[in-house]
Amino acid sequence: MPEQDHAERSRAELGFSRWWLIAAAVAMMAVVGPYQYVWTAIEGPIAEQLAVPLPAIGLVFTLFVIFQAGSQFPVGWWRDRHGPRGISLLAGVLAGGGYLGVATATQVWQLYLFYSVGAIGVGIVYTVAVNTALKWFPDRRGLTTGLGTMAFAGGSALFVPYVRANATPTGYPDVLRSMGLLIGVVVIAGAVVLRDPPREWLERRATAAEAADGGTAGESGADGEATAQTARTDERAPTGGSYTPREMVRTWQFWLMYAMFVGVSGAGLMLTAKIVSFAVNLQLTAVTATAAATVLPLAGGVGRLVLGELSDRVNRRNAMAVSFTLCGVGLFAVVGFGLAGASLAFVGAVIVATFFWSPQYTLFPTVVADYYGERNSSANYALLYSGKMWGGLFGGAVAGGLVAVTSWPTTFLLGGALAVISGLAALALRPPRE
Repeated sequence: MPEQDHAERSRAELGFSRWWLIAAAVAMMAVVGPYQYVWTAIEGPIAEQLAVPLPAIGLVFTLFVIFQAGSQFPVGWWRDRHGPRGISLLAGVLAGGGYLGVATATQVWQLYLFYSVGAIGVGIVYTVAVNTALKWFPDRRGLTTGLGTMAFAGGSALFVPYVRANATPTGYPDVLRSMGLLIGVVVIAGAVVLRDPPREWLERRATAAEAADGGTAGESGADGEATAQTARTDERAPTGGSYTPREMVRTWQFWLMYAMFVGVSGAGLMLTAKIVSFAVNLQLTAVTATAAATVLPLAGGVGRLVLGELSDRVNRRNAMAVSFTLCGVGLFAVVGFGLAGASLAFVGAVIVATFFWSPQYTLFPTVVADYYGERNSSANYALLYSGKMWGGLFGGAVAGGLVAVTSWPTTFLLGGALAVISGLAALALRPPRE
């Protein structure tokens, strides 16, 4: 179905352009992103305010990743059956309320509780936003998914300077209260806009996709345009996109992608959670540490958009291989320039590593939709996304333990190796065949 046909059908169904749904999803993702990207700037002041050593609250980031990723499968299952609106309204309360609770926490267990509650709200927003793109834009999956995931990372960059400027034991509660209120308002407003296509529309699209698979077979040599179309079709689920989560986990492609997801997210989340501490340990300046923390979400946001759009035009498997391998190379450079004390090059290496790590959150959902279809895309991608829990465990608690028994450079080099291995593994991916 041509892009114009998708646009006309969606306008007839919605009464307005489907791009307004992406705008709502982008706004929602932008305001909840700080949960992941701003923690490194506030953990020190929070520990000082609670009068505990920094390692005592080191579990917070790991709990965030576990609850944010772990909530997505039940949320995706619910959304595929009941739509996004009700669950998104709940997300506004949880994500906004989580920061309000952290602002008033006086004990460590309260910090764990409220950050985990907020993480569930973030997980809901993430699932809803990504799959809004997959369901309404089968013709532009890479670009629209990239816009949403870009906002999750890039939107946080708007908050980093504000948070860093007020990251004191007495100043951070006001910051978090303001951000909590903003999150609640934006997410609830976005929930009012969002909706899903009718189920019969998705079924008609699946039937059309199945017919296209059969109709394009053997036509790759006709001309340049036919070759490109066949290449894109070859990445789509041959059954027309009807895989359930149970059917998906029976394919070897899912488990290879799961291992890749764990490896790449572990490397990237380690960089996200530890970059300030890494810079400080190597005795780089405070300006360098702040610059690295600021450019990290910006580079991640741009990378998700650029690689997402590019993946609509090239083979996504190759896009994964190049992106993840270059992420690993970037992490190796972070270590090398950090040890050399080259501040500007260090920040540049952080940009490269993040630019090529972050697209995993655009590339994986689009490949899942390509391979397994969009009808159950929320639940299917959420199941794959649960790999972020293990990646977060490595990026948080495991990385901290490795630093203690080895060193900061060794730990970051291991993260780079995981990314490179994941990139090479992507070359083995093929669409599932029955």
